[in-house]
Amino acid sequence: MLQLNGIGHAFLGRTVLDEINLEIAAGELVALVGPSGCGKSTLAHIAAGLIDPRRGRINRRYFRHGIIFQEPRLMPWATAAENIAFGLVAERRLGCAACCQRVEDAAAQAALNPADLAKFPAQLSGGMRQRVAIARALIAKPDFIFFDEPFSALDVALKRRMQDIVIETVAARSLSGLFITHDLSEAVRVAHRIAVMDRSGRGIAGSRPVPSSPGLRDDRMVFETAHAFLNEDPLFAHVNDYDERSIA
Repeated sequence: MLQLNGIGHAFLGRTVLDEINLEIAAGELVALVGPSGCGKSTLAHIAAGLIDPRRGRINRRYFRHGIIFQEPRLMPWATAAENIAFGLVAERRLGCAACCQRVEDAAAQAALNPADLAKFPAQLSGGMRQRVAIARALIAKPDFIFFDEPFSALDVALKRRMQDIVIETVAARSLSGLFITHDLSEAVRVAHRIAVMDRSGRGIAGSRPVPSSPGLRDDRMVFETAHAFLNEDPLFAHVNDYDERSIA
């Protein structure tokens, strides 16, 4: 569904990505982890077409993608329903009734209460705003979704519920996706496979399949798998490193 071949990029003359090769199969959700500042989000933005790479080739074999960012990025002057409907901006032939139905369907998939659709972002909690962002990404019926650390600002309980929505939605619609996260436990919980970025953004250091399937992994299995990756697998030795000087 997505192939990245030899992707390279630089900011202000500083190389942040070099020789990145990554493939994501149909129905596969790949989590990308790595040290903070190694260029994970930059790579996702390049893959999604938001940034042009300095070199390399991108093959997108899906029909349409959606993007969920770390911040909801909602229009403050629009209601939740209007923010969700913005995802249909390219589908101008839809009538009002069809558009409203699509909004309701997407909101239901994101576990939004119908009563909240008339509210403005300022009237919604952080978790509800992120649900609106998820619904906006789903309304266009994408077959590929980019997740750019979408739940990093949420508390533990709310993050878990958002992860459940991702797991359920990906399974129900056989979606493919790239999930950027700095939380290895989150990666273990939601993904089919975990790819590890080199600490300097010089390629993908390697990847590991996650046992079982998302949605079937209990808390003990998630904890033990993440612990084993961190403490027993050299591939994950630097995933928690942090470079304060990085701008990627």
